Amino acid sequence: MNEILGYLGFGLMLALAGVGSAIGTTIAANAAEGALKKDPEKSSSYLILSAMPATQGLYGFVAFLMWMGKDFAAQGALLFGVGIAVGLVCLFSAIRQGQVCANGITGLSQGHDVLTNTMIYAALPEFYAILSLISALMI
Repeated sequence: MNEILGYLGFGLMLALAGVGSAIGTTIAANAAEGALKKDPEKSSSYLILSAMPATQGLYGFVAFLMWMGKDFAAQGALLFGVGIAVGLVCLFSAIRQGQVCANGITGLSQGHDVLTNTMIYAALPEFYAILSLISALMI
């Protein structure tokens, strides 16, 4: 049973973080597609903001790599808990970050100079994904 929990946690750590990044980047990319119709000159700014939520998937992958080689039979319950924690934090962080970036993209397309502020606001939910990664590495 411990081994099953370990592999489940191991998979959820990577899968939830990846799904969150996929959802977050598409939220921002959808806003970018609409913004391109209004102001195509700022496409590089839209691209920067659209890519920001992708980092949570990387955090899940790093945690996944750091936990490879662990004894799943002995540490299954621990790995399940770490996997769920990292996966969920990265999932929600990426989704919310995508929403912040989408709002920034909309503001940019309307002529407001909000790129720097949006990047700062978008870094705030990412901070929690970084904390979850650090916590996973410290255990």
